[in-house]
Amino acid sequence: MRAFRTLPNVALAVYAHPDDADVAAGGVLATWAQAGCSTHLVIVCDGAKGSHDASVDTDKLRERRAHELQVAAGLLGVGSVRSLGRPDGGFSNDEELREQLVGIIRTLRPSIVLGPDPTATFFGGVYINHRDHRELGWALLDAVAPASAMPQYYPEQGPPHEVSQLLLSGTHEADVVADISNGIEQKVKAVLAHESQLREEPDWVRSAVSVRAEQAGREIGVTYGEAFRLVDFTK
Repeated sequence: MRAFRTLPNVALAVYAHPDDADVAAGGVLATWAQAGCSTHLVIVCDGAKGSHDASVDTDKLRERRAHELQVAAGLLGVGSVRSLGRPDGGFSNDEELREQLVGIIRTLRPSIVLGPDPTATFFGGVYINHRDHRELGWALLDAVAPASAMPQYYPEQGPPHEVSQLLLSGTHEADVVADISNGIEQKVKAVLAHESQLREEPDWVRSAVSVRAEQAGREIGVTYGEAFRLVDFTK
């Protein structure tokens, strides 16, 4: 495990659900934004199925989660938020999604892209990585390499752009940790902003987020960290 110290000029985080980026990479997004990086967020799903309550009004939940997303992004200092509006559990790594992602990458031209690792499925015998995370992860990999960098892929989406580095979260193969000591409070606040998703007391959530960040930070000798699998296209 090694420290990830790169500060990009432009970073793009692409995740499935409205709260995913805050849990997975909220600390590094906040830290980079504080340091002057232009940070951007794309969320694929509308979040309307994100409830264990069978009686929930899905239209109201969709609206609520969209509001929570904007609040959380503001807390992290994210410069722009784009929601693609796909239904939870109802999209795949298809041509339309790949083209959308390529268009966004070519427009924003990030040097670093963050997203979920699609190869991670089972976690400790107690959790299965959501299909949405896996499908999006594969679509993002396909969009970043090679499509966004190759001019014959989706030429109508603008001039090609080659991403320098890809950081994958929710992985079994983490090899870098980013120091988020300056962004931990913003991360905690952003996670807590998704009130519709909190099944535990806020104090428990705050503690859980902090403990996980402490564990990651310990790997590189800092107070708080976030762990990722790094793909470095500059090597």
